[in-house]
Amino acid sequence: MGLIFRLLELLVVLVPLVGVGYATYRGIVATRRQRDAELPAPAAARPATAAQRRTVLRTVEQHDRTDTRWLEYELDAATLLDFPLMTDLSDPLTERFHRAKLRADFLRPADIGDLLEDRDSLRAYIEAVGEYATAFDIAEAEARRRKRAAFTADEQDRLLRAQRLLRVAADAAATPQERERAYRLAQRELDGLLVLPERARHALERGISGELGD
Repeated sequence: MGLIFRLLELLVVLVPLVGVGYATYRGIVATRRQRDAELPAPAAARPATAAQRRTVLRTVEQHDRTDTRWLEYELDAATLLDFPLMTDLSDPLTERFHRAKLRADFLRPADIGDLLEDRDSLRAYIEAVGEYATAFDIAEAEARRRKRAAFTADEQDRLLRAQRLLRVAADAAATPQERERAYRLAQRELDGLLVLPERARHALERGISGELGD
């Protein structure tokens, strides 16, 4: 009987405490619900505006135009020899242009929609293309101003001979043998003076190989 009385006494103490705990829990839940209801709903992602789309398209077009201008040098070795500074990475202006091009190419999106969803990436791409175009303008202006002035008279003669030979190497009207020999001699003239861009070399070599039936 003593055990029963002690259990009853324990229940008398615990039941009010359980009630208080439950009431406290209900109060906390109600408070949280009220607070959550008062918080503003998360703002939905705003769709890109027509102006933003135009900005992206203009930036991509500026990137393409600058690439096209560079290709006039990169693919036409004879033109490049008129302005050899365009590939002279020891010159700060040329190095800046090539570095800016690499950055703009790296940030260029596969889909413009990617930029419209990421404002930070869009801003970085716009700045990179602007720097690329500006750096190219400056490097080209300096290359056209200086032309071959950095070379000695003998070196300038070698560049002129190489230029004439490269025009023969690129001439589809010349025989395959003439083109191949001209290209080989041009490389000899340029040795130690200037390295042709890789794409220019490949274009010449593919043309010659095609003529030879390789």
